[in-house]
Amino acid sequence: MLALLSDDVRHDINEGQTQVGKAAFADFLDKMDAHYREQARDLVVMATPGGERAAAEFVIHGEYLRTDAGLPEAAGQRYVLPVGAFFEVSGGRITRVTNYYNLADWTRQVGG
Repeated sequence: MLALLSDDVRHDINEGQTQVGKAAFADFLDKMDAHYREQARDLVVMATPGGERAAAEFVIHGEYLRTDAGLPEAAGQRYVLPVGAFFEVSGGRITRVTNYYNLADWTRQVGG
C-alpha cells in the first residue's frame, strides 16, 4: 500500500490524531504489525466515477498480540470488527486515508 500513497498523505486515525507523510504511515503500519495480527474479509470498494474519492467497507478478523499503550492488556484475544475506510486520490496517489471502527466494541471483545 505504501507505493500507492502520496509523500504528504494525510492519515486520520480512528479516535486519534491526524498524521501526515508516507514515513508516518509506514511507522503506523509497523506498530500495527507489532501489536495485532489482522485479516480483512468481506471487502467492498466503492469509488466516484473519476476515482478522486473511494470508500471501502470490510470486516477485520484479528488477534491482539502485544499490549498497545493506553489499551487493555493483550493476551492473544481474538476480535471481529466492521471497519469503514475513506480515501482521496490525486495524481494517481492516495492523498488521504481515514478509518472508522467502533473502539468500544473492540475493547469489549478483548475484555477491557
